[in-house]
Amino acid sequence: MFAAIANTFSNCFKIPELKSRIIFTLLMLALCRVIAFVPVPGLDASALNEWFKHNSGQMSGSVVGMYSLFTGGAMRKCAIGALGIMPYITASIIIQLLSAVLPGLSKLSREEGGRAKIIQFGRYLTVLLCLGHGTLMTLGWENPSSLFNGFVGHLVVPGQNIWFYRIQTILVLTTGTMLLMWIGEQITERGIGNGISLIITIGIIADLPMAGQALWEGFFPPEGVEAQYTIFHGIGLFLLLLAVVAGVIAVTQAQRKIPVQYAQRAVGRKVYAGSSSFMPLRVNYAGVMPIIFAQAILMFPSLILERLGALTHVKLFTEMATNLNRGHWLYYLLYTLMILFFSYFWVATQFNEIQISDDLKKYGGYIPGVRPGQATSDYLHRTMSRITLAGAIFLTLIALIPQVMGQVFHINQYVSQFFGGTSMLITVGVLLDTMRQMETHLLMRHYDGFLKKGRLKGRF
Repeated sequence: MFAAIANTFSNCFKIPELKSRIIFTLLMLALCRVIAFVPVPGLDASALNEWFKHNSGQMSGSVVGMYSLFTGGAMRKCAIGALGIMPYITASIIIQLLSAVLPGLSKLSREEGGRAKIIQFGRYLTVLLCLGHGTLMTLGWENPSSLFNGFVGHLVVPGQNIWFYRIQTILVLTTGTMLLMWIGEQITERGIGNGISLIITIGIIADLPMAGQALWEGFFPPEGVEAQYTIFHGIGLFLLLLAVVAGVIAVTQAQRKIPVQYAQRAVGRKVYAGSSSFMPLRVNYAGVMPIIFAQAILMFPSLILERLGALTHVKLFTEMATNLNRGHWLYYLLYTLMILFFSYFWVATQFNEIQISDDLKKYGGYIPGVRPGQATSDYLHRTMSRITLAGAIFLTLIALIPQVMGQVFHINQYVSQFFGGTSMLITVGVLLDTMRQMETHLLMRHYDGFLKKGRLKGRF
């Protein structure tokens, strides 16, 4: 099997167009890593980097920890790419949600050339978000103890004008994010795979060396320190990793095929014969978005209650804030409910069964056994609701695995993040999509794909 995969990768470099796309993608991703290491002028991040190494468990699941994960460590290095690609992703999500709510944007997205305008709106919104996020991060680096709990020291190099530092840092961070956005769009157009997703993935994979070092020290600690793990722990971790990866691949690829029949129709003098096809409904339609929404929103009640308890000295606020932190049943209950809620919320805003029903009726298509129109819309709604429940339950299990590993088994956060959660879902999904595009180029030139029959299991 490994020989066949190696042979397939070698075939990729026998196709000139695919070879140039792969090389271009690798060069652009290397440039992204450079951006994650070049420091912002006027900052000394050595102390912050050390603080992150010793407080990885505290940062796990927090907004700061999530930002550090998606930027590939650029934030803890105070690099010019510290904002990462997140402002662009946030802007894209906002535009998507507004398109589902505002009829004008929804109509524009279906018009010829309208998609380009919506992308342009997203770029403008990205600049505004960068200025806002950059301001918050600049002030956070200026007062690091307020952003990084327990940090002692200074990040801003003494002796410089504070307003010059602020304006310079905000502009540098905004420029870094816009450069990453441009790189992502170039990869999508001239490389292989989705550029924005690959930038996030390469940032996640950048933590692999730290995870490997932490895992090695758990099995083979320095002299005089007792080993944390045994050979049985290693076997268990390996089997869990295989199970999680297999589950993520299965659910990511899982579809409910709705049969669609097209009747014979005449357009002008041409007569189109009837045909049959199917409508694929993804089980995990929302992808990783419910986990991101749940993590981001669940941080705020704890922070607000903790500040209220400190200001008012009311013990009830402090206790409520403690119960909303990891390791408490209330946190896990709310986390589960929010993932379920946002799974349905994302489907409700992005899956328009009424429009699909109208389009089927317009082009002479129908689902066998279901009347066109309202009955088709109701059928699609019921079907999507059922499969979304299965996808949401799977997302909940995947999201809880890293947290349980960290709380119960005291496994380092850099290690546990590769056993589930957003890291695993994004990495596996992006790699599958990239392999799918590479396989398309191979099959067009009559080469075998990544398996003998030229396609991965579950692809159609």
